[in-house]
Amino acid sequence: MSRSAAPRAPRPARTKVATTGPVKKSVRTRAPQPGRGAARPAAKTAPRPHGREPLLVALGERARSLRARRGLTRKAVAQLAGVSERHLANLETGTGNASILILQQVAQALLCSLAELVGDVTTSSPEWLLIRELLEPRSDADLRRARIALAELFGGRGDAQARGRRIALVGLRGAGKSTLGQMLADDLDYPFVELSREIEKFAGCTIREIHDLYGTNAYRRYERRALEEAIQIYPEVVIATPGGIVSDAATFNELLAHCTTVWLQANPEDHMQRVAAQGDMRPMAASAEAMDDLKRILAGRLPFYAKADLSVDTSGRPLEQAFLALRAQVRGALELPG
Repeated sequence: MSRSAAPRAPRPARTKVATTGPVKKSVRTRAPQPGRGAARPAAKTAPRPHGREPLLVALGERARSLRARRGLTRKAVAQLAGVSERHLANLETGTGNASILILQQVAQALLCSLAELVGDVTTSSPEWLLIRELLEPRSDADLRRARIALAELFGGRGDAQARGRRIALVGLRGAGKSTLGQMLADDLDYPFVELSREIEKFAGCTIREIHDLYGTNAYRRYERRALEEAIQIYPEVVIATPGGIVSDAATFNELLAHCTTVWLQANPEDHMQRVAAQGDMRPMAASAEAMDDLKRILAGRLPFYAKADLSVDTSGRPLEQAFLALRAQVRGALELPG
């Protein structure tokens, strides 16, 4: 016997409700929560240069300045820091927000503290803040006098007479430190020390091998040691220093304290031409923008070279003419007959 389907219950009839106007959609309202008042106005933000965050822009500028002072290409710093060159480029242009660990790696590659890279070390203690307050409005000349006074107070200033008989030539590669330094030493009857050669003696390998095998930090340690020994051994000497000696504040302070320093200046084109003539493009090797790199390095180091006691511009001068200008400056400072 076939089973028939059970009858369905009839559906209730739909009733239409007449409306007198347009139907409005219901709006869900949220019950007010404790502590919440009226809607807040939109927060105002400081204008950003070209859409970039000012803090990141300032950080990038510090990173570029420190890199230029060290005489390192972006590629070299990226390799030392263990980050991609593109990542470092974003950091330097203020378009990348690097993590604290990446910043620490970059700071180590640049031979500086994380505080120096990201901010102001003079906020670290009350004494720093008070000293900064005294020094902040001063001119560069006033700050130089303060630095010398502090060096004398803490025993970091050598004997003035001994300091006068040690002549140290500073400047970028290609300024003529080695050639003019030897000529000046012969003229004064002083020993001549090329600090780069002394560094190689300490390390037992070439400057390039020191950088390749042990890194920039090790090179700076050898550099400091070689300078300290030269100061201890020679009461009278002409020293040709490496171009990057200003990159380490402690070593440069030692040089300023114990030597009469002479900055051999030259324009970037002369530097490049002279270095190329020596067959050595370091530290701009493997860089397609060698001249731009050189200009950035010179700009980063220029304020430090300018701390030298004397300066001689060698740009566009024949060797003999540049030497006579250097000789006149040094003999005048030493109060020797010209």
